[in-house]
Amino acid sequence: MDYRNFQNNNKKISRLGYGIMRMPPAIEGRRFIDRDKGAELVDYALEQGINYFDTAYVYHGCTSEDFTGWALSRHKREDFNLATKLPIWMINTREEMEGIFEEQLKKCRVEYFDFYLIHNYSAMNMAAEEKLKAYEFLFRKKKEGRIVNLGFSMHDTPEILEQALNKYDWDFVQLQINYLDWEGLEAKTEYELVSSRGLPVIVMEPVRGGALAGGLCEESKAIFRNANPALSTASWALRFAGSLPNVMVVLSGMSTIAELTDNCANFSPLKPLDNGERGIIAQAVDALRRSSPIPCTACGYCMDCPFGVDIPRNFALYNRHHNRGKRVSLAFDYRTIGITHQAGNCKKCGKCTEHCPQKLDIPQLLEMINLFAEKNSLEEINLLTPEDGVSYIGGKGN
Repeated sequence: MDYRNFQNNNKKISRLGYGIMRMPPAIEGRRFIDRDKGAELVDYALEQGINYFDTAYVYHGCTSEDFTGWALSRHKREDFNLATKLPIWMINTREEMEGIFEEQLKKCRVEYFDFYLIHNYSAMNMAAEEKLKAYEFLFRKKKEGRIVNLGFSMHDTPEILEQALNKYDWDFVQLQINYLDWEGLEAKTEYELVSSRGLPVIVMEPVRGGALAGGLCEESKAIFRNANPALSTASWALRFAGSLPNVMVVLSGMSTIAELTDNCANFSPLKPLDNGERGIIAQAVDALRRSSPIPCTACGYCMDCPFGVDIPRNFALYNRHHNRGKRVSLAFDYRTIGITHQAGNCKKCGKCTEHCPQKLDIPQLLEMINLFAEKNSLEEINLLTPEDGVSYIGGKGN
């Protein structure tokens, strides 16, 4: 496993980090983690040299920290670095913030956090942070030794990122970086902005919630396969992020031993991309953009929907059928979601849109999907292709 020394304390950090967000569930479709499978993954990750583990208060229905604390407590504290996050949007008072922080320490079974972040420190959460004086609170925790390194995660525009960087002294920043968002969602601009401040970057969503692995269209898969049949599609995405010189850790949400083994191989050691390989990625991006109309990463920030809609699953089904050329059969899978979770239950309240890192117009997309699934003929369905009026689904800058 490759490592980098963190600049603040020269501590050795694995280049590949474990994102606990995508641990296997105990029951399919449910949020609770399968503890036996999860513990096996954590143990194997440590054996392979991974020593950075990322969780958050809200992951897995607010049970992720409890699992993470239990799984890691079976190992020596010096063998792992633990990162978690403050859910600023859920907090109304300083007392609540203090309570959540103490709860996190208890759940995680630690006396301090190696890395602590303000979760999704975006435009809508800055006002809450200022009202609560959250940075002041967390900086005090850092002085007390209960936080070693203080940073934030960000899903917003470069302009908002710059505001966040200017407000306080940070130790690191966590950004969504992958080869699909590098230009389209201005990930390159944000990476360069953080790097210019001398702050290390932790990468989240390098495989875009799996979309740059199993979710690739057939043309993109063929491009990668023809270039190097020995490499998995996920490895191209991980190496893209890992090749950036100011990236300290690349987080990956690995749900199986096979994914974990493959990802570890890409960082043992990391082979940076060459110019030819960057050209291959550019070709695959062009093909993917032509085939995937909804750029959802399945991060889950839009959930829970007050009307029961399973937003990420609706989007995933739409993209999958569109990419595979089986768009008519979406109607069958749409029914398997269950009537209470279908897109047609959306009441356009806008709650989901406020939290979407990709800036998607979720209510409009759900309306489109519901209409799409109800069509009975191929001619009618073809009216709902990206070329025929679905260009609004882009994201930032579209």
